[in-house]
Amino acid sequence: MPEIKPRSTVGPLSIRLAEPADFDRIWEIFSRVIQTGETYAYAPSATKEQARDAWMGHGLRTYVALAGDRIEGTYILKPNQPGLGSHVANAAFMVDPLAAGNGIGTQMGRHALTEAKTLGYHAMQFNFVISTNERAVTLWKRLGFSIIGTAPKAYRHRQLGFVDTYIMHRFLD
Repeated sequence: MPEIKPRSTVGPLSIRLAEPADFDRIWEIFSRVIQTGETYAYAPSATKEQARDAWMGHGLRTYVALAGDRIEGTYILKPNQPGLGSHVANAAFMVDPLAAGNGIGTQMGRHALTEAKTLGYHAMQFNFVISTNERAVTLWKRLGFSIIGTAPKAYRHRQLGFVDTYIMHRFLD
């Protein structure tokens, strides 16, 4: 297989709710991201159907970030907990590794914060941010999140072994 070089620019982005027809491209991104075993707890061997359930299943709002007509990133938004904890949002984000470094994560993060507030959430919390995922930790801190807890050695990193995970939180006011 020929080497695929990262794109240095992706152009202006638009973000919208995902449609069922978007899933094949979401799957491409999802599978590339989880294959590294460095940033998500999903098994690198997860199937397309498992990914569909995790990313487009019941109770999720799924979004896509497009450069032109090409999906370069995706995120999900949902309640962090049911019932009495449903006023706190939770989200997860994936950017095509070939488009990383173009500000897509930042734009999706800002969009998610606005969407969450519009939907009536009071705060957003990430329950499992891999401590060694410096790009994500830096982004969330820049967008106003604080580390409110650490789970020691909670993630089995493919290269580094057991590493800590963070709980990150911010209010939406």
